[in-house]
Amino acid sequence: MDFGRLPINEVGKTDFRLPAEPERNSHVLAGQHANGKVYIGMPQWGTPAWVGSLYPDGTKQATFLSYYTGHFNTVELNATHYNIFDEKIISKWAGAVNNAAFRFCPKMFKGVTHSGNLDKKVEVLIKFLDSVKLFGKYLGPIFIQLSEYFSANKSKELFLFAESLPTGFQFFLELRHPSLLNNVALFDYLQTKNIGAVITDTAGRRDCAHMQLTVPKTMIRFVCNDGHPSDYTRIDEWAVRIKSWLDRGMEEVYFFVHMQDEKNSLAMANYVIEKINATCHLTIPPIKLH
Repeated sequence: MDFGRLPINEVGKTDFRLPAEPERNSHVLAGQHANGKVYIGMPQWGTPAWVGSLYPDGTKQATFLSYYTGHFNTVELNATHYNIFDEKIISKWAGAVNNAAFRFCPKMFKGVTHSGNLDKKVEVLIKFLDSVKLFGKYLGPIFIQLSEYFSANKSKELFLFAESLPTGFQFFLELRHPSLLNNVALFDYLQTKNIGAVITDTAGRRDCAHMQLTVPKTMIRFVCNDGHPSDYTRIDEWAVRIKSWLDRGMEEVYFFVHMQDEKNSLAMANYVIEKINATCHLTIPPIKLH
């Protein structure tokens, strides 16, 4: 993910400390441990650089997903941002899963979110949802990413769009424009609509790590700086924050590891698993590399 990326010589100057808890969080969380589930995954499974490490030597791309689901329990499915896939492809992907706990988290099609007015996209929205619901029991939250140019001036449009979203799906919304990230009323509204707020932790846009919880679930998009020492201390702090949320009633955590150096991203994902296990007293299996 290039959003919020800084030159590596500027990363060391960045204050990566996570913000304090907004008051809202104490109302969203039940206040007691709820045996919450933690999902850790990558943005995609189709990474050739993982052949010989995550995937055995000689593995064909057509079978990547089956191997991936044996190591991870979720994927941030960016492919659905660029295409609406037919039943044949979605059924093939769902059929490749060999982990009953696995969840696909499809990113909403850009034809809905990145062109024209949000509230004029009912037909294409229905087509997208009809596609992803074919994941069946493997469908996790759907995340809606707004353009970084979508500002508070379009709040009415956003509210109308949210009203059009059908029940039966868990939606998460990623806000990027500063005027929306500082809009307490908007987060209040998301809470009333049971829409989660994506938290994006990236070096150049610290305001996107807003810590707002609008449902007792969270989706964290963690953007590494290719193994800079701060990546590890940031993960350490996230593990502590996640434990705090789990102890207070968090039901689900989705944590996605983004790293430009895809070959080494698996080691970073393993570090995430190790720290969350140690801090939260969980037993998420580590990734076994070849």
